[in-house]
Amino acid sequence: MERLGTGIGWRPEIGDAVERMPGIDWVEVVAENVCPGHLPDSLLRLRGRGVTVVPHGVSLGLGGAERPDAARLTALAERAEALGSPLVTEHIAFVRAGGPLTASPRLEAGHLLPVPRTRDALDVLCENVRIAQDALPVPLAVENIAALFSWPDEEMTEGQFLYELADRTGVRLLIDVANLHTNHVNRGEDPAEALAELPLEAIAYVHVAGGFQRDGVWHDSHAHPVPEPVLDILADLAARVAPPGVLLERDENFPEPAELEGEVEAIRAAVEKGRAPGGALSGSTAPGRRSSERAAEPEAARRRLALAQTALLSALVAGTPVPEGFDRVRLGVQARALAGKRADVVAKVAPELPEILGTAYRPAFLGYAQRHPMTGGYRRDALDFAERLWRDGQPGDARVRRELRKWWLERSGPVPRSRRPGVRLARATRRALLRR
Repeated sequence: MERLGTGIGWRPEIGDAVERMPGIDWVEVVAENVCPGHLPDSLLRLRGRGVTVVPHGVSLGLGGAERPDAARLTALAERAEALGSPLVTEHIAFVRAGGPLTASPRLEAGHLLPVPRTRDALDVLCENVRIAQDALPVPLAVENIAALFSWPDEEMTEGQFLYELADRTGVRLLIDVANLHTNHVNRGEDPAEALAELPLEAIAYVHVAGGFQRDGVWHDSHAHPVPEPVLDILADLAARVAPPGVLLERDENFPEPAELEGEVEAIRAAVEKGRAPGGALSGSTAPGRRSSERAAEPEAARRRLALAQTALLSALVAGTPVPEGFDRVRLGVQARALAGKRADVVAKVAPELPEILGTAYRPAFLGYAQRHPMTGGYRRDALDFAERLWRDGQPGDARVRRELRKWWLERSGPVPRSRRPGVRLARATRRALLRR
């Protein structure tokens, strides 16, 4: 595996700081946030200096019941080729459910949700990973995710699940030590035991990030400093294997460049601590238990997984009953977190909405989210929210309502709204006739 070194997640808000940061060997970029034909100048300059750029996908949903979408795979491949990347990465998660497999409306989570560590889920994930590997021009690595809740009746530990996945598919692993800490706090899982069960030779690189704890729940925010327990897990991992690459993730609340540089240095120090003689190793180094691959029934497994994931996601975003065996309190925390994330991302995708609605934006959106699950992307969500609001006669201020309707009309059609009154009248008449 190519040695990547020490890196940081490239984000537009800190692009200039990343360019000036000393000792950065590589960067990672969210794949869905870049266009192959219009790469940001900052990324082009970094590439010109020989800095490796790795696209990191967030929307493929490899842990979902459906096979990976061909268009999403093509887009990920295009980004890998445009960036000259040595590999691409994605997540072991599901991000949508419903649809043909369950004969129900498709639902979008807008977030990475955990897959059950069951044989059904593993069989489906392995097939999905193989499909993705065949479609991509470079090797694929998949990341363990953080979770606020556990699935009932799981059949494997995280380490065993990842070991079998790598063993059966040959896929590389992106190990997020912050997510191991999250699962330790939220699910009582020992990170040292998880590390001891991993196929260490399969590790492509490592993520490190910060978060915060509230009411006994750890939130993997990527918006706070990296805490000591996460650095300790990194040192433990480094005592077991020399990680090919280590990367700091930061997505929000960006600090001053000097503070970011300090976090990168702390990551380097943790790796050096683990690699030193008598380093931070704190558990067995025995390999994970290798299980023989069973004869799978992929279509039946997909249907069973689809039903389970749809029931869970519907409870989280559509207010349906919580499936049996789940912790209702934890799912309530997750549901509120999903609604809050929707509100935050829609505010970024459509910044005019908070400007138009002012302080009423967030409570209005959270009220909307409780009754209307996301069925498309965030841009569609913004349009649906605005339309629902003004059609319901909200907000009460007529001037604000007019501004909201105007914004929606400008963006809801295939072309921008014309400034010529005659053209606008003709389009309005056509819409009215089509509704009949």
